[in-house]
Amino acid sequence: MMQADYVIVGAGSAGCAMAYRLSEDGRYSVLVIEHGGSDAGPLIQMPAALSYPMNMSLYDWGYQTQPEPHLGGRRLATPRGKVIGGSSSINGMVYVRGHARDFDHWDDSGAAGWAYRDVLPYFKRMEHWHSGGHGGDADWRGTDGPLHVTRGPRTNPLFDAFVQAGKQAGYEVTSDYNGEKQEGFGPMEQTVWRGRRWSAANAYLRPALKRKNVTLIRALALRVVIKDGRATGVKVARGRQTEVIQASREVIIAASAINSPKLLMLSGIGPAQHLAEHGIACIADRAGVGQNLQDHLELYIQIASLLPITLYKHWNLFSKAVIGAQWLFTKTGLGTSNQFESAAFIRSKPGVEYPDIQYHFLPIAVRYDGKTAAEGHGFQAHTGPMRSSSRGAVTLASNDPKAAPNILFNYMSEPGDWEDFRKCIRLTREIFAQNAFAPYVGKEIQPGVNMQSDAQLDDFIREHAESAYHPCGTCKMGAVDDPMAVVDPECRVIGVAGLRVADSSIFPRITNGNLNGPSIMVGEKASDHILGREPLPKSNAEPWISPRWQDAQR
Repeated sequence: MMQADYVIVGAGSAGCAMAYRLSEDGRYSVLVIEHGGSDAGPLIQMPAALSYPMNMSLYDWGYQTQPEPHLGGRRLATPRGKVIGGSSSINGMVYVRGHARDFDHWDDSGAAGWAYRDVLPYFKRMEHWHSGGHGGDADWRGTDGPLHVTRGPRTNPLFDAFVQAGKQAGYEVTSDYNGEKQEGFGPMEQTVWRGRRWSAANAYLRPALKRKNVTLIRALALRVVIKDGRATGVKVARGRQTEVIQASREVIIAASAINSPKLLMLSGIGPAQHLAEHGIACIADRAGVGQNLQDHLELYIQIASLLPITLYKHWNLFSKAVIGAQWLFTKTGLGTSNQFESAAFIRSKPGVEYPDIQYHFLPIAVRYDGKTAAEGHGFQAHTGPMRSSSRGAVTLASNDPKAAPNILFNYMSEPGDWEDFRKCIRLTREIFAQNAFAPYVGKEIQPGVNMQSDAQLDDFIREHAESAYHPCGTCKMGAVDDPMAVVDPECRVIGVAGLRVADSSIFPRITNGNLNGPSIMVGEKASDHILGREPLPKSNAEPWISPRWQDAQR
């Protein structure tokens, strides 16, 4: 029988970080359970190949939403990493901490000790930051953590045009949205190092596995074994055999915002009535398990380019082969970047204290599934609201651990979401109309200039809004007396001893931007709670907030 002091379910962003930190001093043994296989191979490790792994069943759980009632009944893809490194091995490698106020909101809503002053030291501990000659706030950044954070070369003139256009439109410019000042236009950051995807597996798990006290096994977690109100291990399927992995100290679930609530419910932790419907005996009646599901939706605003300077010229088999070969042999060239090299965070209207709209800029008109616009050369801004009030749920479709859960985000269920999205489209058009883009801007590919009225834009949103693949919130962290909280501020599952959850599922509310950074931070901070250590000393750094936020949009 296999056993360890700590058994972690999921070798994703948070799980890898915890395997590294919990084993660091050699006192405790750590065993990590991962259902997916190896992350070796160029399709994962080459940054520019990012559209491939998230569309491959080898690396992705292949989940889909239920028909989304407010998006015309469309079923949206919900990729989650089924591979070493989890979603950090199939994501777009964009690195965003989130805004300071996001974490202050967590603290205010019952996740005591998770304010920005508490989490900033963990962001600094995990980072090894490189400015790449594009400015930044060195005092706010980490210098020797496992996670290398870099910037792309930004040689394509369109990257600078995007920043200059934002400035011309009256917005702030920032040299480091992960530093003091998130608000504004500036360089985007990526988890890429020496030309390779710097996933949580490369940053944390591989170094950890060199230690004698860390084991990785490939298996499917079926349920947490709970005896007398305490988690004692995890029942797993390995090939055709089932066995129990014993945890002498704790079981830690880090299986994603989709699979963590699923595993809790299969283990008898969740809404009692829902468990009864599936014939599962209730051990802890926690109404919040699977609820509070959140995500970012986004649109691609695509513009035809007047000049042939976009990545479209490389969108053919010959060019792709050349780029791939150059990357394979030298780790240089276009293959070394995710091509998201400029970004922006802005506020949608006066009275909004901090940014609620994000931009990724990309010098090609292309979808996440790798399909380009038929028009040829073009560029696009991915944009969407950061703090939608819509909430969905992950529920069981069956008590079979091999069955996919039901996922319903309930996107666009709040009237304010429609207003926010229309605003995103109109503000983006204004940015592309600035002088900085004059040499490049051709016709608007989508939505298209004929789409102007609220009703027309709503039709476009309904048909074209896509997930940014940032699910979170389904095992909410909060005060012990909060009936919808699943874990307490030390990530302990309320009502069950020896069991924690630490991944993006515990976010009380979604953070600004991409979620890989905050998910790793959760793994870092949870590790100190698990080991009973004093949290890192609080930071006194104060983030920049626009002095005119109450009465000006920019």
